[in-house]
Amino acid sequence: MFVITGAAGFIGSVLSNTLAQNYPDQELIVVDFLQTGDDRWSNLDIADQNGSIYSRIDPQNIIQTLDTHRDDIRCVFHMGANSDTAASEEDAKKWNLDYSKELSMWCASHNVPLIYASSAATYGNGECGYVDNESLDYLEKLKPLNAYGRSKNDFDKWLVSRLKKEQPPQWVGLKFFNVYGPNEWHKGRMASVVLHGFNNIQNSGEIKLFQSHKEGIADGEQKRDFVFVKDVVRAMIWFYEHPSVSGLFNQGTGQARSFLDLARATFAAVGVDEKVSFIPTPEKFRAQYQYFTQADMTKFKTVTQGNFNFTALEDGVKDYVCNYLLPKSQSL
Repeated sequence: MFVITGAAGFIGSVLSNTLAQNYPDQELIVVDFLQTGDDRWSNLDIADQNGSIYSRIDPQNIIQTLDTHRDDIRCVFHMGANSDTAASEEDAKKWNLDYSKELSMWCASHNVPLIYASSAATYGNGECGYVDNESLDYLEKLKPLNAYGRSKNDFDKWLVSRLKKEQPPQWVGLKFFNVYGPNEWHKGRMASVVLHGFNNIQNSGEIKLFQSHKEGIADGEQKRDFVFVKDVVRAMIWFYEHPSVSGLFNQGTGQARSFLDLARATFAAVGVDEKVSFIPTPEKFRAQYQYFTQADMTKFKTVTQGNFNFTALEDGVKDYVCNYLLPKSQSL
């Protein structure tokens, strides 16, 4: 039995569906908010069709559920979080720090592996690099730019500080960079530029990108490490299947690409001519805006012995657009 928090969300739903396919003999406890009429549950279509879902529970009931099934749980995949970069300090602390502490302590007490979502937002503007160093001294030096990043870094620090006292038999914190792919439709402004760009093309034939407000960086040349959601899910399953490996690990491709590259890949996948325009970055986000991120993947390559390949940006965007976005738009 697997437990997945944030199971109806973006990464959590792709993970749940993949676990249902890869481990058909295992049941899933899927954890997410249970608002009436919440369409996000449709993200779990494959797990539903496979009959893999044992129960759907609200996050506030998770410890009681874990206690009930403690002898059957093989791993807790903790993907649930408030991922809004504009989240308040209070809300980020409640769901990204305190909730995570509670799950970690339960896993440690019951000898259950914990694989959880950290974030590249912990690196802030990158002044300390993008190295997945798990020493407490290094983590203390990081300066995240918002409450979301601070709450993720605070949990990483808390867990590392407890390692000599009490820890799960395996713990893996994954520092996700800019993840894109299917099942992110509900994320609103936090969805990837691929989804926003595709919608722009459908509506107006062009993609709108933010202008650069930094000297020396041209409009559209802001760069991120874009990583396909199917790859990060494969990585999580790899860690589960290698229980002797623990630690903090970056999840990116190791190659920063520009937003213009992403837009061009989207146009190519849709099959229309490129038309890009630029709009000012909202004032309230400019001080927190990252102009460059790139994961150092040395540590991950070492533990996987170089046997894990990430999908090229153009190939991932083509898969996403041609196999998910276009079919959905054509069925409407």
